[in-house]
Amino acid sequence: MKKILLVLTSHSDLGDTGKKTGFWLEEFAAPYYFLIDQGVDVTLASPQGGEPPIDPKSELPDFQTESTRRFEADSETQKILSQTVKLETVNAEDYDAIFYSGGYGPLWDLAENETSIALIEAFYNSNKPVASVCHAPAIFQNTQDAEGNPLVQGKKVTAYSNSEEEAVDFTEIVPFSVEDMLKENGGIYSRGEDWSAYAVEDGLLITGQNPASAELVADLLLKQLN
Repeated sequence: MKKILLVLTSHSDLGDTGKKTGFWLEEFAAPYYFLIDQGVDVTLASPQGGEPPIDPKSELPDFQTESTRRFEADSETQKILSQTVKLETVNAEDYDAIFYSGGYGPLWDLAENETSIALIEAFYNSNKPVASVCHAPAIFQNTQDAEGNPLVQGKKVTAYSNSEEEAVDFTEIVPFSVEDMLKENGGIYSRGEDWSAYAVEDGLLITGQNPASAELVADLLLKQLN
């Protein structure tokens, strides 16, 4: 059985707006159900462990999908989600791949989290895939390859686009633009239409543009593992 570590943010404050954020529900539910339905053993982790914050906006009616509705009716998965393991207790050797769900939270914690950075580098250097979607490619801000270059340098990548950020009027709220950061780190950034499913695979790195891309990323990840 394949074992995948799915990582969620522990950060709940949306900058200094006084509003709440966290992980985007669809970006957890879609890949999680896709993977477990294919018989994958998925372990949930977060920097602080325990229950990670769901971005309240992602629970609004406008953003509901088949997978989020399944989650809302699934007390077993809700319980599993409330008991994420603490990232620092995780050993990369125990898993075949790592998947990062997005939402705005990762911009503040996972981009800077040294345990997470070391974990990503351990997976990558052990020839294991690293997947992320939407804002979660923020995890590549500080990750490096064995030579000390940015992990995304020369790699094809995608993430939440500047035009999507502008459309929701969050450009001034986020600590950095994921699109710009990937380009600054030497990534070869591309994107699909705003809000459309779009994912890119380059070797061990698999990235998705937005919530609609979450299941596509999981599909590419599973195909690589198989």
